[in-house]
Amino acid sequence: MVLLLFASTLLVLAGCREDMQNQPKVLPLRESDFYADKRSERQLIEGTVARGELRADTYFYTGKIGANDGDYMPFPVTADVLKRGQQRLNIYCSPCHGITGQGNGMIVQRGFKQPPSFHNARLRRAPLGYFFDVMTNGFGAMPDYSQQVAPTDRWAIAAYIRALQLSQNASDSDVPAGAQVASAPPPGVVIPEPYDTQGATTAGSVKAAAPAPPAQGGAPQP
Repeated sequence: MVLLLFASTLLVLAGCREDMQNQPKVLPLRESDFYADKRSERQLIEGTVARGELRADTYFYTGKIGANDGDYMPFPVTADVLKRGQQRLNIYCSPCHGITGQGNGMIVQRGFKQPPSFHNARLRRAPLGYFFDVMTNGFGAMPDYSQQVAPTDRWAIAAYIRALQLSQNASDSDVPAGAQVASAPPPGVVIPEPYDTQGATTAGSVKAAAPAPPAQGGAPQP
């Protein structure tokens, strides 16, 4: 009786497992006898657009006016927009381009191909839509970042690149009247040299100097 009860229990459990494995559903693109054309999925109605994918604002999603790169922001640039652009640039762009856009990011210092500086004459003249387009579609060794960075954030990064360019190429005339223009650090403040990861050494990586040989006669040298 015990063995019979145990066997019955196993059969019941096996039946439950079989029901969960073979669920009454149709997998995508699997043949179905329900429709005459044997297709389990129905054709989309002509003109159907997925929710949120209409993209009627062509400039916002491409950065282009016709075939040309546009040079204006599709929304107002505020302090919050620039902060967002700085944050996204530091996360996604600085590994190659560096924090200030000089093209000396950490992976470049370790051998990756160096990108051009945002501060060269060509990129200072480049329209905003150009930066958006490169982030969207990639260019040269740079892959596209359309999956990692949303369109709004790509525009925020483009706006912050303009702020970086102004910060490195501004003149005294760009400073509001009455504001002090810093030309040198205050007395006693020392600005350290940039950290070079290729030639940098640490105490642990420097071998200790070998002890000096004893002086003639066996007496140690001072």
